[in-house]
Amino acid sequence: MRWGRLRADMPTQSGQCACWRRTCHGSPMRALRVGRTSTHNTLGRRRWQGRQMAAVQAAPLKSSPDKRKPTEKERGEVLEALTSIMDPDLGRNIVDCGFIQDIALKEMQTDSGRFRVDISLQLTTPACPVKEEFKSQIAQNLLRMAWVGDVSVDVSSSALAPSSSEEASAALPEGLRGVRHVIAVSSCKGGVGKSSVSVNLAYTLAMMGAKVGIFDADVYGPSLPIMVSPEKNVLEMDPETKAITPVEYEGVKMVSFGFTNQGSAIMRGAMVSGLVQQLLTTTKWGDLDYLIMDFPPGTGDIQLTIGQALPISAAVIVTTPQKLAFTDVAKGIRMFARLKVPCVSVVENMSYFETEDGKRHFPFGTGSGERIQREFSIPSLTKLPIVAAISEGGDRGRPVVIAEPNGQVAKVMGEVGASLVMEVAKMQNENKPSASYDAQRDVIVVNAVDPDGTRRQFALSPALVRKRDLSAKAIDEWTKMPTEPVDLLLPDSIRPESIEPLGNYAVQILWGDGFNQIAPFDQLYELEDELE
Repeated sequence: MRWGRLRADMPTQSGQCACWRRTCHGSPMRALRVGRTSTHNTLGRRRWQGRQMAAVQAAPLKSSPDKRKPTEKERGEVLEALTSIMDPDLGRNIVDCGFIQDIALKEMQTDSGRFRVDISLQLTTPACPVKEEFKSQIAQNLLRMAWVGDVSVDVSSSALAPSSSEEASAALPEGLRGVRHVIAVSSCKGGVGKSSVSVNLAYTLAMMGAKVGIFDADVYGPSLPIMVSPEKNVLEMDPETKAITPVEYEGVKMVSFGFTNQGSAIMRGAMVSGLVQQLLTTTKWGDLDYLIMDFPPGTGDIQLTIGQALPISAAVIVTTPQKLAFTDVAKGIRMFARLKVPCVSVVENMSYFETEDGKRHFPFGTGSGERIQREFSIPSLTKLPIVAAISEGGDRGRPVVIAEPNGQVAKVMGEVGASLVMEVAKMQNENKPSASYDAQRDVIVVNAVDPDGTRRQFALSPALVRKRDLSAKAIDEWTKMPTEPVDLLLPDSIRPESIEPLGNYAVQILWGDGFNQIAPFDQLYELEDELE
């Protein structure tokens, strides 16, 4: 059986209920018919290597009669050769990161006295964009050793979950506990191609080796059922557990209100928020590396409901080159800041088109993406060209990155996927910058991390940090006037109420007058240089 009709005018026990629990009689989901279930010092480094050697020695070897464990001397030489290979995101070598899970030797029959070294490398994500580089560097380093004749590297992954307590993880709905990273894709403005970016990003990550799901959070105008064409295009619900089984297309799981055969919803905001939350939290997502959330336009109830229902690892912002798109996007970035979600990438869609002579044309102007990246210090900016294949792929129900895996769009989306994976991995790095307010000294203390990993500390005046807010230039959208003169009139007694981290690139400062400032660490470093 398929889904029945959902009634928006259904009476509730408490007016308009936004409760996702199946025991709530006011939930619109109750009207559904259910279907079948379908840099260390030398001593410290040696101690760590000793522990790592022990861990590798204890790891079970793959059963093979012609392989053997390395001796302590051999194992030490192998690990020492690998300490020069650095993870660009975590800032540590692959041995210190614990990536070397197993070492085995096999004597080479054609080259007496030399061995093939088999390395088991476990990374933090199957979509790691530098895994081939790791394999190449491992082989190069080990082949410099006189007794090594060949190298084989087996790569696996065990994705790191977002930093959270076990209690917080247990508080998540059961269907979401296997999701390691939730990625929000948002624009806060309609018509910029956000859904196209969401779908193609999801399949890009899947093609990189990750387990991926998509959640279409737009109930008023769901687009996912048009952009993909799964064989089974209707969601099913277990009649006993009320758990939803997502549809699947090309290895990616997906849920959309459009897959309930209800079309688009006509209902009030509170009921929509409850419906979105129930669809999201009662779905059996299983084990996923990334769950892509296609946010609807705006900064209202639905966005806040999702942001508060589960921890979002990072956000990707989609915009267009026009100045008009900047204001709404800036609001969205501030919304995510309040939800303590770092924005790690900007995709400027419909940025340009190329003619046959290779010349680029910019019909909608330039600068919006650069301005967003500059004023909010977002790490990555990618420009997506105007290509007919993008819309054609969406209309046919087959995303362009699948239809043309070697095409221009797939290459650009590969850059977006790689930057996203790297930024999310950086969030697991314990050696990252931070900032806090010291009330006794009346200063903002910044704990900086230099490119070589060295930590240092400096202090800034709260009033200086507030008055030099870069993003404040975008606040007054009505007068279109820069707000620096207003900032200069701020009293020197202005103080922050709280300072919260935003990924690795910024902090969010809530001031006593209610102003919410996103202060990039690059900007704080510049203020330090000016004071010197």
